[in-house]
Amino acid sequence: MRRIPWIAVAVFLFAFPSIGYAGFNLLKKVQENVERRVDHEVDQSIDHGLDEAEKAVKGEGGESAGEGSSAPMKSTERERAVEDGSSSGTNRRQLKAWSKYDFVPGDEIIFMDDLKDEESGEFPSRWDLSTGNVEIAEYGDGNVINFATVRPCLIVPLMTQKGDYLPEKFTIEFDAYFSEFCTRYIVKLWDVVNQKPPKYIPEVFIEPGSVGVEGFGGTELAGRDYPFWEHIAISFNKRALKVYFGKQRVMNIPNLRAEPMGLTIVSRQCHQGNQALIKNIRIAKGSKKLYDRIVADGRFATHGILFDVNKATIRPESMGVINKIVKMMKAHEDLKLRIEGHTDSDGDKRFNQELSEKRAKSVKAVLVEAGIASSRLKTKGYGESKPVDSNATPEGKANNRRVEFVKI
Repeated sequence: MRRIPWIAVAVFLFAFPSIGYAGFNLLKKVQENVERRVDHEVDQSIDHGLDEAEKAVKGEGGESAGEGSSAPMKSTERERAVEDGSSSGTNRRQLKAWSKYDFVPGDEIIFMDDLKDEESGEFPSRWDLSTGNVEIAEYGDGNVINFATVRPCLIVPLMTQKGDYLPEKFTIEFDAYFSEFCTRYIVKLWDVVNQKPPKYIPEVFIEPGSVGVEGFGGTELAGRDYPFWEHIAISFNKRALKVYFGKQRVMNIPNLRAEPMGLTIVSRQCHQGNQALIKNIRIAKGSKKLYDRIVADGRFATHGILFDVNKATIRPESMGVINKIVKMMKAHEDLKLRIEGHTDSDGDKRFNQELSEKRAKSVKAVLVEAGIASSRLKTKGYGESKPVDSNATPEGKANNRRVEFVKI
């Protein structure tokens, strides 16, 4: 597989034509509408728990994060946590940095593209093209979608459902690569290939220095060293839109005054050779609140707790769901849960079983570190034995890779 060239050979002004975008750069300088509504007590508990866990791993002593307990974490507990990938120093610092993240992805994945089994240089098989030049490329140890020209490139997902495929509650996530200050991504909340142009649906503009929504201004971001990857997340709930740039919630619009219908992602190289790349794209349907689901069904499944491939190391963006669970369990002190790990059917069955067990233990370790008593949590792994969807499609596999919480 060929690698992407990284030589900048020309200077080209980066400007997307967009109705209503004129003046956006002025608005973003004066309007900051980031909302912080995270419970202060829980934040302190999470921060303290993660600090103590990191000290324990380093052998500096410290307290366990068990609720109502100040006993030191035992050596065997530390060893088990490291083995399960949940308390390495690097991973612990990453999770701590995301301790105020509150994004929770939808329950049912309706589109998923991890770009596996794609061939470099070919057009991505699960997408359609409106304009431009887009291709699969190799970056690091995986594939990415490369917007391979300085001309605007517009792509849309190939959906099995026709018409308006975004429900009234949905989430969109992807990882975006920022090679320089003018790298930009536009998220159109309608499908330019398969849907009729709407009268008005605001667009989301994502740059390394600012994020904004057409007609609603924007939020200026702190400077970063280039190049870098960042996780982008968008949630829509009937009329409210939230946008996240990494661990920050940067836009919170209570009424978008529009009904999103589909998805188009737009980007290009700002300067020739300075890449614009995306990966790990998924769309999911929204759901009821976690506690409502526990009361109604006695259990809930989440696809928002993510792990490194073939490991039990929890990815930082998982903290949105974990933080919600911590708050729920603190608000309902009699609630006890069994944490169940599940995988898809790829790979060896025995390996998947062991992996699911370790992943469940990793989740428990983080919850305990955040202040939930260990006695309120049990774990179990089921591997690939309890699928909820077909393992024949990327979406089905993604739905089968899950963590479930069962009331006990």
